Amino acid sequence: MANMLVNQDHLLSKIATNNGHAENSPYFDGWKAYDTDPYHPTQNPNGVIQMGLAENQLSFDLVQEWIINNPKASICTAEGANDFRDIAIFQDYHGLPEFRNAVAKFMEKVRGNRVQFDPARIVMSGGATGAQETLAFCLADPGDAFLVPTPYYPGNDRDLTWRTGVQLIPVVCHSSSDFKLTRESLESAYNKARESNIKVKGLLLNNPSNPLGTVLDRETLQESLNFIMEKNIHLICDEIYSATVFGQPGFVSISEIVQENPQCNLNLIHIVYSLSKDLGFPGFRVGIVYSYNDTVVNCARKMSSFGLVSTQTQHLIANMLSDDVFVDRFLTESSEKLGARHDIISKGLAQVGIGSLKSNAGLYCWMDLRRLLKEATFEAELELWRVIVNEVRLNVSPGASFHCSEPGWFRVCFANMDDETMSVALARIHKFVMQKKGVETSAKKQCRRIKLEISLSFRRLDEISTNSPMSSPLVRT
Repeated sequence: MANMLVNQDHLLSKIATNNGHAENSPYFDGWKAYDTDPYHPTQNPNGVIQMGLAENQLSFDLVQEWIINNPKASICTAEGANDFRDIAIFQDYHGLPEFRNAVAKFMEKVRGNRVQFDPARIVMSGGATGAQETLAFCLADPGDAFLVPTPYYPGNDRDLTWRTGVQLIPVVCHSSSDFKLTRESLESAYNKARESNIKVKGLLLNNPSNPLGTVLDRETLQESLNFIMEKNIHLICDEIYSATVFGQPGFVSISEIVQENPQCNLNLIHIVYSLSKDLGFPGFRVGIVYSYNDTVVNCARKMSSFGLVSTQTQHLIANMLSDDVFVDRFLTESSEKLGARHDIISKGLAQVGIGSLKSNAGLYCWMDLRRLLKEATFEAELELWRVIVNEVRLNVSPGASFHCSEPGWFRVCFANMDDETMSVALARIHKFVMQKKGVETSAKKQCRRIKLEISLSFRRLDEISTNSPMSSPLVRT
């Protein structure tokens, strides 16, 4: 059977037979480990705890409360059934007007109402995955490239490249500067691409960052804008975590920077958004392309036919996001809950001497396990990761899968579980680190003992050589 499949590969497309989805990586392997043996507090207490999924479940109670109190928002309830026919029949790919208006208004509120978004530029897509790919199709040809600062979300390698043939060029950032993006690193990556005859079509920024959990400051955004303007390339800002900021400095959208630079070429600016992270609705597949380029908007809208958001979902979301009282409460309480959970995990890690990058956004923390590596290599990182998944029973994501330039960093998600599961996860981490410390302490004692024995041996040799020169090893040699 295997030989038959191999022999038939030539009958299939390159996409069907290549590994462009990049599923064979530690990032996805950790998910498989969880799927085959998931943790449950009573039915499977030794199972794998999922800490590799960036999902926001901390405010589901608010959403469920709203749904119960607003049954007409769904066409699948007795109260909302009167709207069933109008919503269930064909709708064009522009999307329901009330949906686009509500999403634009929500995006404005998340950004402190400091900018305005035109509902006519809201283009639907099947999640941020579809939005990223749609923009890649609109902005680049096969073989062209986008610059992406490291570390970056592993899914980018799939979303932007698999079906489009586009390349991603890493812009290397370092822990010594908290992985801050610099003009020097941008220029270096751009020049290397040009030297390799690769056409750079744009820069992709993730703000707030996944996996760092940090926001890009105004200066970095301005410098990035200056860079793409000088090179005449596109700027894609992935802002899907914009409402997960729980501390200072606050979130600054590229839309604000553009507003402050009226001379900039708006045709080069594009935003990716979704409701997967900010509201915790990844299953709804609500992705958004917002472009200041009319041609891109028109093309992306036509392409959205391949990944529309269902009208049932649009209808529900439009009603929910039009409720100002709910939205204000959700944004406030969600931020507070994320901040409280971040404190729990960061302080819990610090109790056993594990550091993490200082952050104030996202659904994860960037954990520093460099001191637990046997050596400063990605092979050692992978070995440590296997221990964490298979023995500690935690699915965390190794930095190599995020294209981190330095081994020893891991992304740990904290918002996809309840308080009890978080406590179990931290207890497992504590036990593991303390065992490692115990082994290290024992090894150090053993090393000191060996050194002492060697020292005593040499002392005895010295005594022997003083009394009998013929016994000296040097004399024998």
